[in-house]
Amino acid sequence: MDKYVGKRLDGRYEIREVIGVGGMAYVYKAYDAMDDRIVAVKILKDEFLTNEDFTRRFKNESKAIAILSHPNIVKVFDVSFGARLQYIVMEYIDGITLKEYIEQQKDIRWRESVHFTVQILRALQHAHDKGIVHRDIKPQNIMLLPDGTIKVTDFGIARFARQNLNATGDADKAIGSVHYISPEQARGAITDEKADIYSVGVMLYEMLTGRLPFEADNAVSVAIMQMQAEPKKPSELNSEIPDGLEEITIKAMQKDPARRYQSAAEMLYDIDEFKRNPSIHFQYTYYHDDSPTRFVEAISRIKGEPEPVAVVTDDDDDEIVKGPPVIPIMVAVTGALVLVLILFSGFIFLSKIFGDSDSVGSVIPNFVGMKYEDIINNEELRRDYNISEENVDHVQSDKPEGEVISQDPKAGDPFRANRPTKLVVSSGPIRVKVPSYMPGDDLQEVIDKLTRAKLKYRIVREMDEAIPDGRVIMLSESIGKELAEDTIVTIFVSNGAVPVEPITMPNVTGMSSADAAVERIRIAELFISEDGIQIVNVVNTVSHPEGTVIKQTPTAGEPVVPGTVVTIEVSSGFTDATIPLVLPSNYDQPVDVMIYVDSVPDVEKSMNGILLKGSSAQTLTFSVRKAEYSVVIRIKASSQSDWQTLMAYSVSGKTGSKTVTERGEFIPPTATTRPQTTTGGSSAGTTNVTSATAVATTVPISDED
Repeated sequence: MDKYVGKRLDGRYEIREVIGVGGMAYVYKAYDAMDDRIVAVKILKDEFLTNEDFTRRFKNESKAIAILSHPNIVKVFDVSFGARLQYIVMEYIDGITLKEYIEQQKDIRWRESVHFTVQILRALQHAHDKGIVHRDIKPQNIMLLPDGTIKVTDFGIARFARQNLNATGDADKAIGSVHYISPEQARGAITDEKADIYSVGVMLYEMLTGRLPFEADNAVSVAIMQMQAEPKKPSELNSEIPDGLEEITIKAMQKDPARRYQSAAEMLYDIDEFKRNPSIHFQYTYYHDDSPTRFVEAISRIKGEPEPVAVVTDDDDDEIVKGPPVIPIMVAVTGALVLVLILFSGFIFLSKIFGDSDSVGSVIPNFVGMKYEDIINNEELRRDYNISEENVDHVQSDKPEGEVISQDPKAGDPFRANRPTKLVVSSGPIRVKVPSYMPGDDLQEVIDKLTRAKLKYRIVREMDEAIPDGRVIMLSESIGKELAEDTIVTIFVSNGAVPVEPITMPNVTGMSSADAAVERIRIAELFISEDGIQIVNVVNTVSHPEGTVIKQTPTAGEPVVPGTVVTIEVSSGFTDATIPLVLPSNYDQPVDVMIYVDSVPDVEKSMNGILLKGSSAQTLTFSVRKAEYSVVIRIKASSQSDWQTLMAYSVSGKTGSKTVTERGEFIPPTATTRPQTTTGGSSAGTTNVTSATAVATTVPISDED
């Protein structure tokens, strides 16, 4: 039997069974006795505990996932990096890997492949926005849940895209799985987000064809093929693959990163275009000169026609243009331009008469808290809500740089097509410089300098025979370094020739008040300034009432020295709520889905141009810190303007429980309908319901409903 099965780690995690074995770690199914839930525990193998490279990667994985929060990325709940045991506690996923699913199905229906790829790209865009490149995207690292939800896992060799690479870094190593590795990874070159895009292209190729693009007897041969060979066209292996989807796949797999999709968002945009019109042709194979190609591509997308004119050069270098006569073309183009001007003028005239409201959404969504970069790079958001850089103000604040801190109109205000949406974006906090000092300076003088510079401090005692007792040894930050106001700077103070005796960390976990926990730590003299304790409010289950201390670092009983920073996690009393998104299957054209939280559109969860046929049920997760809030799901055909309420819920933020307040039915545009005003949320047009539609009030449903 495995040595960990049946044991309890740190008195909390009961190891039940092995569920996976990787190159550097075992993964176990475990029971979290504190939070009463099943989790996955990833334990570093014993033989790697003294290997700096493996321990670095293991810690890197926890750091990478810890800063990510996305429904398509596995969550990390806890980490422990002891000398004899290192583990990461993660969300337990009851499913199979995408690789297992591909092997079962041989080749996957293209609609299903698109559904999986969209979720993977959304997860990667979130990671890339946080500066993290996965570098090992492959179907073995993608988990598939029974409801069709995708979870990206294993950030073990992820790299922070902006971190410095030195001689000891990974710049000179070809890291990754050879069948999915990008050419630049295979060469050992520095990689960025476009390496992940290549790997997604390889996975999409494999899903569509049931085969890998490059296979050989050994890994070196495959790596060389990744750098030099061109794969067979997917349509040669599966004739049912639409041309537009094949073009997307091949573009993602371009050898030259500059010819690849430059971001996950860019690839998502083309997939969205393809989903709206599966017969689309992107004409990527004709990319030679950017300007004319974009013109041809735009015309082809609108008209669905092939490239109209071919230019052939004869032996005398005289160009022979084969195509329609020039004069009729000019007449036709002129007539088209006149028609467009007339239609545009008419539109402006009618807008003046009937008002300037738009059917994009009847209210403004909430942009506060979003990253400005995400908004300005989203062409759909910019277009639909009239957002431009000219209407953005950047101000210093305590919010992270690039975060939207206010908007005009406010979230929930009526949307007007001719009215710009103005945003105020944080440029980060005010920066100040670390003051000068000398080793041996008086402690109070250094404290006064930090205070005048608007910096906070904490004090750590250290044995130092060269510096007199009570005098400053050094600061944690270098002189002149620019820091945000209120940054905590550690002052190392000499204890003279006397060793600093450790103190036993008291147990404050389970205490009902954060203030009481702080007082107990004060009595233990673990810190000198107020900044020696960090209190973190977290969303937790109802089993932990508001204000309860649910975790502490360092753990109880651990020997620590005075000045150690103690982190206390306190339950907010709120918990996540999960709501099923089950879409109807009675319509074969693209639809838009809008999610409202307390009458305000949730931009991140809403979807445009998705296909109902072949779509799988999804689960939406909400982390709203309110005692009670509403969630409304509306749907409409992409080609129509009338929204229909699919479901409406009243949700308890304390327990995560939900109650149905309205239940609708999607009526395709061709069906006979009658308008009816919606309830249970803000208006987004009219709701079309049949006379047989039942409206249930305060009827509890389960997650499976």
